[in-house]
Amino acid sequence: NMKLGGLGPDYEAIKEKKQKLKLQKEYSRQINEYNMKNIIVVQRLPAKPQVSSVSRQKALEYAKKIPRPKTFITRQSDQEVKEERVLPQAPNGTSLPQIPSLESLWNRHEKEKEVVAAFKALHIL
Repeated sequence: NMKLGGLGPDYEAIKEKKQKLKLQKEYSRQINEYNMKNIIVVQRLPAKPQVSSVSRQKALEYAKKIPRPKTFITRQSDQEVKEERVLPQAPNGTSLPQIPSLESLWNRHEKEKEVVAAFKALHIL
């Protein structure tokens, strides 16, 4: 007896595939449970015992013995202190840092502002 192919679905092949998938899922579930139990039992490897860092202690002791560089704090005369306090003021009232060429830059800025105002007056810009 030979069964020739028909037009409808092959229910026997479908049942075999379904059974095979069911067995695979069951196997994967069992493996998953087994792994979870082992993970909980092992959980973490024992921590490494702390080794006293002898080299670090030696380095700290050495660092304490090194002489620190001396900082030279020179006292400024009262006249210099007063000069520092008199800084050019920006238009919004904030003081500007003292730069040797700051006055020349400020003068240049003022001149350029005048030039721009002249261009605006002539309606060039």
